[in-house]
Amino acid sequence: MEEGSNTIQRFTTAWRQQELLLAFCYAFGSAVFVGFLTCNIWVSCIAFLLVFGIIILFRKPWNITVHSSSDYLDTHLHTTEFSTSLLLSDSNNLSRIAQLQRAKVDLQLQNDVHLVRPQTNLKRAISIAVILIFTGFILSQFYSYGTGSEALVVPEKEKINFQSSAAVLPSYEPPTLESQKLTISYPVYTRKSAESTSSMNAKILEGSNLYWQLDFKGSVRKVEMEGMFSNIEMGVMRTNIGGNSAFAKAYTPKTSGYYNFKFYDSLGASYISDMYAIEIIKDKAPEIKINGLPQFTSFDHQDVKELSFTTEISDDYGISHAAIVATVSKGAGESVKFREERLAFDQPVPTGQKVVTLFKKINLEELKMEIGDELYFYIETSDEKAPKPNIARSETYFAVIKDTVSDSFAVEGTLGADLMPDYFRSQRQLIIDTEKLLKERPTLSLAEFTSRSNALGFDQKALRLKYGQFMGDEDDSGIAVDQEIHMDESPDDDPTAGYRHDHDSENEHNLVEEASHDHDTDENSPLENYVHNHDDPEEATLFTASLRGKLKQAMAEMWDSELHLRLSDPKTSLPYQYRALQLIQEIKNTARIYVHRIGFDPPPIKEEKRLTGEIKDLTNIYESKTIDTADPLSAIRESIEIIENRLQQNTTLSVGDKTAFAKAGQQLAMIAINEPTKHLKTLQLLKWLTEEKPQSREVWKSVQRGLLRALPTNDLQISKGYKSTGSLERMFYKELQQGDR
Repeated sequence: MEEGSNTIQRFTTAWRQQELLLAFCYAFGSAVFVGFLTCNIWVSCIAFLLVFGIIILFRKPWNITVHSSSDYLDTHLHTTEFSTSLLLSDSNNLSRIAQLQRAKVDLQLQNDVHLVRPQTNLKRAISIAVILIFTGFILSQFYSYGTGSEALVVPEKEKINFQSSAAVLPSYEPPTLESQKLTISYPVYTRKSAESTSSMNAKILEGSNLYWQLDFKGSVRKVEMEGMFSNIEMGVMRTNIGGNSAFAKAYTPKTSGYYNFKFYDSLGASYISDMYAIEIIKDKAPEIKINGLPQFTSFDHQDVKELSFTTEISDDYGISHAAIVATVSKGAGESVKFREERLAFDQPVPTGQKVVTLFKKINLEELKMEIGDELYFYIETSDEKAPKPNIARSETYFAVIKDTVSDSFAVEGTLGADLMPDYFRSQRQLIIDTEKLLKERPTLSLAEFTSRSNALGFDQKALRLKYGQFMGDEDDSGIAVDQEIHMDESPDDDPTAGYRHDHDSENEHNLVEEASHDHDTDENSPLENYVHNHDDPEEATLFTASLRGKLKQAMAEMWDSELHLRLSDPKTSLPYQYRALQLIQEIKNTARIYVHRIGFDPPPIKEEKRLTGEIKDLTNIYESKTIDTADPLSAIRESIEIIENRLQQNTTLSVGDKTAFAKAGQQLAMIAINEPTKHLKTLQLLKWLTEEKPQSREVWKSVQRGLLRALPTNDLQISKGYKSTGSLERMFYKELQQGDR
């Protein structure tokens, strides 16, 4: 009875093994296929593990148990009469009839179990693996990694030229290069597809990956890349039956530089190629151009405070984001406060586009700006460069809301006192109250409106009298106006003719009555030029003549403003008030003198030490500095001297000479990064000299000239000979020439 359960157990084990073998076939075929295409064993191993794991997770061989095998045998083997489960049960717990049936099923299962195969299509898995291996082999013969189906045609000038490193050429035919290819893979953010070229000189964008592939005819043991790569070895792609081989290498250069190839054949002989250059191009930052907006914009309090402009942003490969960085300045002096905000454009920024045009309208009131506040903003944008994007910003633009009532400390007339009155802003308050009265006029009664207008007229008079004090007016009004107003002299159609300040009259800006002065004063009085006459307003004022004229004009405007306020006509009074405020502001700005403190405060002198002559505590100050005088081009200068000795005395190169040539090549490579076309040929020839390959005398001279061009030019220029231009010398030379004839 135990034989039947063992049969089911063996069937279960075989089923599990076939599932594992199926997963292995799929994984092995995929790994070989990937290995043929990539020529990289590590990529092939990763492909094997990945496919094997996926098949195992999909097939789930751990779910195959003796019970599932029993059900499978009952389904596919009818002689068991669906009774194989009896073989897995304890016979002591079965009835007599069940025991008889168990014995019958055990016998049938041992005879017919070979007729049933596990549900595993192993043949199909083996067939697919063979197809993958064969396909990978075929593709590896005609295709290469990252390229198209057609082989590149290599021009003769771009073909890599290998020469033997040994002084004596080998007697056998060396391996030859059949094909060469350089694939440039650009960074993902550029959205540019890979490019293949036969030229080994590369001008690439920073972050690009380079992939070299060299196919040789003949047995090649290894291939190295020298120069900027510090002698890295290329990987073997494949080795054909005929001895042909292919080598490949992927590398991401960080800096510009030079390199060359070097390979070794099966007998150990080495061969070196020409020098090739790799130039790294930096990804440029985005460019920003703002149209329709001046650098500085100012607004009056009654203007519409909006800024509208368009911004053009361009980048080589795509823009990531753009925003407006705005800073609002409030207050002045030590109480100034700043608030920074990032404003978005009116439309979303399309990511990835090379050129975008964005529009923005900035409302200063929405930024909670008030009179006297300032706005500074600039455009900030970045591209899609990874991992660190390029960030660019525009110039800073300014916007300010004019503050006509702000005041600050100033020094007047070289006096050390602030004589600018604090009530300069009162005229502004009168304007605000007048505008408020006009706005509330529909809701006020006639008596209340007249009363408030007359009160404003009184305030205007009080302010005018205050300014009169600064003009030197010491009477009650500040402007001596005739109190006797003759109403009958006014025209009938102008009832205010006797009251207003008429700018069109002959006595245009002089409201002071023409008083008769006593002209009997002695003009030759010795005190006339020194006294300060308070009776003359022109002499009593604290302002200069230019400021005095403006202040008199402002007081005249106040006079007209007061007149119309007294007549309950505040609307007509407003223009006069604004003109008076503007004149007052001009006076303040004109009279402002800024004094900047410069220099330093010396330490106080100790009187007990002064003039004592004691210098025992005084020490001299010594400063030592180490200057590096090492010549960065010493190897180049030494190589020039070695070549000169070689040309003059035909000496042989020593080990030290070869070392000097190698160091000179390194120094020349650093110089040649900025001028590759100028020094590339010299680098290549210097490489041959380092390998001690026989060269002609012209080659040695060419290397010497190239090294001399790499040295910095001497600042001392040869001066031109003296050439006389005097008439006497010319006559002398002319006589000499005639005498020679």
